[in-house]
Amino acid sequence: MTIEARINARVAEVTDRIARRSHDSRARYLDRVANAASTPVRRRLGCANQAHAFAACGTRDKTLMQDGHVPSLGIVTAYNDMLSAHQPYERFPELIRQSARAAGGVAQVAGGVPAMCDGITQGEAGMELSLFSREVIALSTAIALSHQTFDAAVFLGICDKIVPGLVIGALSFGHLPAVFIPSGPMTSGLANNEKAKIRQAYAEGKLGREALLEAEAQAYHGAGTCTFYGTANTNQMLMEIMGLQLPGASFVNPNTPLRDALTCAATERALDMTSLGNQYIPIGRVLEERAFVNGIVGLHATGGSTNLTLHLVAMAAAAGLALTWDDFADLAQVTPLIARIYPNGSADVNHFHAAGGMSFLIRELLATGLLHRDVLTVCGDGLDAYLREPLLDAEGTLTWRDGPAASGDSAVLRGIADPFQATGGLQVLSGNLGRAVIKTSAVAPQRHVIEAPARVFHSQEDLQRSFAAGELAGDMVAVVRFQGPKANGMPELHKLMPLLGVLQDRGLKVALVTDGRLSGASGKVPAAIHVTPEAADGGGIARLRDGDVVRLNAVTGRLEALVTPNEWAARACAQADLSTAHVGIGRELFGFFRERVSCAESGASVFAG
Repeated sequence: MTIEARINARVAEVTDRIARRSHDSRARYLDRVANAASTPVRRRLGCANQAHAFAACGTRDKTLMQDGHVPSLGIVTAYNDMLSAHQPYERFPELIRQSARAAGGVAQVAGGVPAMCDGITQGEAGMELSLFSREVIALSTAIALSHQTFDAAVFLGICDKIVPGLVIGALSFGHLPAVFIPSGPMTSGLANNEKAKIRQAYAEGKLGREALLEAEAQAYHGAGTCTFYGTANTNQMLMEIMGLQLPGASFVNPNTPLRDALTCAATERALDMTSLGNQYIPIGRVLEERAFVNGIVGLHATGGSTNLTLHLVAMAAAAGLALTWDDFADLAQVTPLIARIYPNGSADVNHFHAAGGMSFLIRELLATGLLHRDVLTVCGDGLDAYLREPLLDAEGTLTWRDGPAASGDSAVLRGIADPFQATGGLQVLSGNLGRAVIKTSAVAPQRHVIEAPARVFHSQEDLQRSFAAGELAGDMVAVVRFQGPKANGMPELHKLMPLLGVLQDRGLKVALVTDGRLSGASGKVPAAIHVTPEAADGGGIARLRDGDVVRLNAVTGRLEALVTPNEWAARACAQADLSTAHVGIGRELFGFFRERVSCAESGASVFAG
């Protein structure tokens, strides 16, 4: 079905300024893509090189690779047993190999990339490696593809830093077609609202650890992504709306016949996209400015993870494109919030999928001109293919049908004419404390403006100790600083949310200001995060003192300490001893990353210029 709508003027303006801002760097990138595409390496490798590449293959695959005229598909996998979302990938390589053979090609696992779980490292020292793992994944992807024996690649990754790292690595081989293959979300377990209540009760000492662990085990109970709308599931929405996944592939549960059929279809499509196939579609051409604008619009419309304000910037830079937080802010002003998935509501991603999911979301955004329709995707030209959803027919064959024209549950997913709120779920703040982002979609409107005295902490453990000691009894803006990328790798501080939620439920005015992260699980407490410049870089947040009145205004987009300009300018920046955050649990290996990393608004990336 074709939907015609004139592109929204703000969307067009933001897209145009990204293109103009990025003109030179994008041109250089596209020259690299064109040069690489014009010199296919595999067929001119030395005989010893090629023999090494297929030495371990079976007889049929070896014969085909030796002939050199069939497409060769590289598999880059983030499989491990520890991440529930990645455990299903154990089966995928053999499915892909079989599908490639049936389609007349060959597939090999090119390499693996690390995949750590933020849910396991929350509040622990290992979380300080989390953001930097994105860079390691990008580097590992480049190593996997550096053998230059592949005509296309498929990428098996789904969670927080893994998809962005895979995208950055894939873009360094921008001449190769690329298809991302998700594993899907786990089935619904303990309701997210109930889980949040139990966490708060534990924080108040009303429940013991045994009850908390049982609740967590009921919530995270099987294979697949966590079902709340955090970074992992936001990644999947983005890969689909940006055209790197097959239509409707994002939220099909793992280890089901439909999931397997989609994996096989993705393999066939990747082979068809090679220069030896029917329609050459390199990833470097797919991910252009319109695709990134589509992704940002999808992020706002669904109230997605705040982590993507870092990742999208870093991903775009890998394609020669310069995104800024102002682009996010301006698009938020014209994009209504039309999905409510926990923590923005009580539903999980399975409910979102059942209510109409991605096909309905894209239909609504296209119909009002908020998405660029005529973009290149792994399905070919345009987003029309993404108005369909996959299913198995009576014979078990994969087919697609038109997605629903109406939402199946208006409490979860709505049309543009009746949004949950008029503007997107993310806002950019600025003021004498620097620049920050806030996720407003889960915050009650009466809490979008908070003005209260600052309580300043140099670690989340300090705040936790103050809470346990009963020292947090009044209105406050909790400031947790020296948590930025240069300081300690910018960990997520999600373990603070139950404590702050308790204080808010007691009737206090509460907000959080930090140069650290909170992830897609950012909840009901207003939180200005990713503050930049960070404290370790001499940012305004380092000048704050206990008792300074701080105003967080998500309506006007302001974040400021109500201190006179003269006094503010005269203040020295606080210092912190960060030495204990730089050793142990492998942190000593990442000193170069901390020294090299860019600011949050530039993607907190070691690859930034």
